[in-house]
Amino acid sequence: MIKFALALSFSLFALAAQAQLSPVGLWRSIDDDSKQPKAEIRISQNAAGGLSGVVEKSLLTAPSPEPNCNLCTDDRKDKPKIGLEIIRGGQQSEGKAVWEGGKILDPENGKNYSARLTPIEGGKKLEVRGYIGTPLLGRSQTWIRVQ
Repeated sequence: MIKFALALSFSLFALAAQAQLSPVGLWRSIDDDSKQPKAEIRISQNAAGGLSGVVEKSLLTAPSPEPNCNLCTDDRKDKPKIGLEIIRGGQQSEGKAVWEGGKILDPENGKNYSARLTPIEGGKKLEVRGYIGTPLLGRSQTWIRVQ
């Protein structure tokens, strides 16, 4: 009975640790220039395993002069930035804690980039890389897990 309890405890601990190595959750993005918190983005996973990231809240001290995504060119054009889906798609790479194949939208310029999401520091942070063509041609941000 003790062996069963220990095995069950270890299994639950392993599942909890694995859940943290996922981009699913609530994340705080940091502004590249000011290094201040910019927004909170909730990333969820659909039944097919694809990701969706939605801006839940702005953390800017001054309201944005452009509250809508006026520069977007797809179905998100002129939609409010709060509630906007900025991450679409992406699947976990086989055997790795990396999600690729999706797109990430920069609502400030309306451009879509290929995305790579990598949980780091035990899942406490998320390296978000947006790029065109190859990951070498892009930029990364580090988001902080809120939840």
